[in-house]
Amino acid sequence: MRTVTEGKKRGVKEDGRLGLSLPPFSDFAGGGKVVFRDSRVQALISKLMGGGSRTLHPVFDLKHGLKYPDVEEIVGGPPSDREFLAGLYEAGILKGELYDIVLYCPACGSADVSTRYCCPFCKSFNIRRSALIEHVKCGYMDVEEKFFSGKRLVCPKCRRELTRPDVDYRRAGVWCTCNSCGKSFDIPVPHHFCRQCQHVFTFEDAVFKEAYIYSLNEEAAKHLSLNWLVLAPMRSLLESRGFKVESPGFLVGRSGVKHMFDIVAHGKGTAGNIIAINVSASAKNETVPEQPIIEIFAKTFDSRVDKAFLIAIPKVSESGRKLASLYKVNVIEAENPDEAVAKLGEHLPGFS
Repeated sequence: MRTVTEGKKRGVKEDGRLGLSLPPFSDFAGGGKVVFRDSRVQALISKLMGGGSRTLHPVFDLKHGLKYPDVEEIVGGPPSDREFLAGLYEAGILKGELYDIVLYCPACGSADVSTRYCCPFCKSFNIRRSALIEHVKCGYMDVEEKFFSGKRLVCPKCRRELTRPDVDYRRAGVWCTCNSCGKSFDIPVPHHFCRQCQHVFTFEDAVFKEAYIYSLNEEAAKHLSLNWLVLAPMRSLLESRGFKVESPGFLVGRSGVKHMFDIVAHGKGTAGNIIAINVSASAKNETVPEQPIIEIFAKTFDSRVDKAFLIAIPKVSESGRKLASLYKVNVIEAENPDEAVAKLGEHLPGFS
């Protein structure tokens, strides 16, 4: 079992390709003030806490090896999905249990690899395997086919019929014969063959990658539950008003970029209003900074959204409030999830 003990102390995990910067677990204990600023983390936590499966299982794919379908929609396919989950593990948000170790070709990186058992003399994989039979009474040993006389087993040395396993005879292992050079041996030599680039390699050159089943760390879940407790009743509220709700929700902007929100609600009919909602929570005695305001403004500016809300718990900073006013971002400040849902409901009349 892979645990989070070490991950709690390793510090920030940086991934340049993903732009993911995650703090060690100790930074989440103050109220989850960092984790939900990354929208991809928000989406993943929503999946894990949404009443479905609480675990992320890898699926084998000949092209990529192991991939995580539940994560692909959020961060893309391999290797982004594995790197994203590894970052969350290092931060202590996820715990991992070793599921498999996948073999990759060292030449082209493909996981479409077979194992060949080869002759130790000529290296051919065209070999024949036979069972070794030992006649207990006379001690004669040879390959099984030498004992067959029609459908009976008969000792080639003393000609006695062998009828009782482990009494008249016993199986003493295997014996191999090479069909290419004709030599015999007991232990073949394993080689690996890449079906993509035809490269043949051995254990010494093979590339191995560990694959894990990931699940939400229970201690981390306590500090992340505030966001979930906000989103779930908000979805129910919007559905009760006739909206079709997606959480996380995705909207394609005018630029062609796919934007993700905590909630996207579609009104009735083809001309129905679209509402987008993001939630940002800080520790009890701290304020939500400017970044979530900038983020939702940029997304809604590019998307065809009729109304967008940033739910700030407990409140935004003074500079954030000024920025929200400048960008005309609708900010709902609330001390707790119930208040946030009630205030959102007050803003909904007229939207459907």
